[in-house]
Amino acid sequence: MTLKDSADAVLVGLGDIRSELEEVYKDLHAHPELGHQEHRTATRVAERLRNCGYQVHEGIGGTGVVGVLVNGEGPTVLLRADMDALPVLEETGLPYASTAEATDASGRRVPVAHACGHDMHVTCLLGAAQLMAAAPEAWQGTLMALFQPAEEPGDGADRMLTDQLTDRVPHPDVAFAQHVLPYPAGQVGTRAGSFLSAADNLKITVHGRGAHGSAPQAAIDPVVIASMIVVRLQTIVSRELAATQPVVVTVGSVQAGSSGNVIPESAELLLNVRTYDEETRRSVLASVRRIAHAECDASGATRAPQIEEGTRFPPTVNDDDVTREVAAAFAAVFAEHAITIELQSASEDFSLIPDAFGIPYTYWALGCADPDAYQTALQRGTVAQDIPVNHSPHFAPVLQPTLNTGVQALVTAALTHLGHPGRTNR
Repeated sequence: MTLKDSADAVLVGLGDIRSELEEVYKDLHAHPELGHQEHRTATRVAERLRNCGYQVHEGIGGTGVVGVLVNGEGPTVLLRADMDALPVLEETGLPYASTAEATDASGRRVPVAHACGHDMHVTCLLGAAQLMAAAPEAWQGTLMALFQPAEEPGDGADRMLTDQLTDRVPHPDVAFAQHVLPYPAGQVGTRAGSFLSAADNLKITVHGRGAHGSAPQAAIDPVVIASMIVVRLQTIVSRELAATQPVVVTVGSVQAGSSGNVIPESAELLLNVRTYDEETRRSVLASVRRIAHAECDASGATRAPQIEEGTRFPPTVNDDDVTREVAAAFAAVFAEHAITIELQSASEDFSLIPDAFGIPYTYWALGCADPDAYQTALQRGTVAQDIPVNHSPHFAPVLQPTLNTGVQALVTAALTHLGHPGRTNR
């Protein structure tokens, strides 16, 4: 049995469960939950997996769920979906739009919406898991469906690992994941090597000496120091790195003082740094620290700057061989809709899981924008303006063909490694 034969045998049932999966998606979309609060989602995921015959592990890292289905001898494949939503007020106008609210980690009451598409990820993996369980004659090995909490705050994968994930489930041979992005629905985009950036969030506090705005000679102005740091940080990319080296350094927040005629005691900067390999990451972060200290020294700051590390995301670097194999399988299934995608500046924590197991992985993009709207915007040159991106209050994948494509992609990728009856395993 060839890979195509196996895929056809598994996916033949997709038409029978399509309506059911669409209702699952609408339910998840209407009931989003913030990171580490995915109790309703996790309960429904576990229930559906059990109904399909999976051995289910619940509560890993808080709300993480893993379903394991053993189907004879062969490799073990891990498929991952993230479950959490965002503190965003949805403005899509969909009949199943979220009106949910929740209390966030800081105690604030916030609106909640699936503005990044994790509800689609969960539904696609549930669909793939159900179809694989219904066609055991088409494959052999072990399938693991992992549903991860708290991807958005960046600590969901780490918490699952801290909670002994690697000891509680079978050791996989390869891992796969996908993410909806604002490309035409029906497309799947692969990329070998670097795909998503690492992300480091920093808070820099500079300390000066406060005084009346009319007597600057009595002050050491932290606003000026912070301003010089902001300007100097831009030279990291423009003057310390080659033009071909992709790096982003963003100062997203500058906070200081509360009155126009008072020079404050301190100023605070919030930074986001994105890089694609560990060597560059270390170099850029070292430059940030060097510049912050040097500007404080140059201005005679009362003490050294405080530099605090916040949320960190690892780089996503796809295995070359695994990615080529999956890309070839996608080309056979999706034809011209299987594309090679460009480097992405978003970040993910998925890679922590396969890295902890010491296994290769590949992570691909799943198009989710209305194809006609995308083509119209492309012709007008207004894609950036007209096609909502992830985290926008207007973002929501078109239900079809996004859902069908996502299920097909997960099944196809899994079958590149799971044994095909009548064919020697990899």
